[in-house]
Amino acid sequence: MHKILFVCLGNICRSPMAESIFRHKVQQAGLGDHFQIGSAGTGDWHVGQLPDSRTIKVLKANGITDVSRARQVVANDFVDFDYVIAMDLANVRDLQRWDKSVPDAVSLMSSWNPTSAVLEIPDPYYGNDQDFHHVFALLDKACEGLLNKLENS
Repeated sequence: MHKILFVCLGNICRSPMAESIFRHKVQQAGLGDHFQIGSAGTGDWHVGQLPDSRTIKVLKANGITDVSRARQVVANDFVDFDYVIAMDLANVRDLQRWDKSVPDAVSLMSSWNPTSAVLEIPDPYYGNDQDFHHVFALLDKACEGLLNKLENS
């Protein structure tokens, strides 16, 4: 079983979107029994909340209705998950506060899309609907690359 945790700042935009997209792809591939998928934020501002309404809107527009509630990263996440996937370099630095071995354990989400020139997944929180659609497209390609890589391992 592959255990994957997607991480962003508040766990209401990028990481829950990545979690929902990836879970959808896994279910479509009939591989639900082979994955444990979650998301978390490095901050605690939104713990217990649903994703941002624009995140939910974009997911629904793409046929995805499964969403989770926000939670904060905890130290056990580095033991419980095989892959901790951060949305940007600031998330990686924040994760280093929990575990000094983070550079070896964490990857950037964009690294799972071999055709992308984007280093970081931008935070759409202060943007508009178009920014959320752009982030969805980036995450969709990265989730596809992640699933393809893990299916073959």
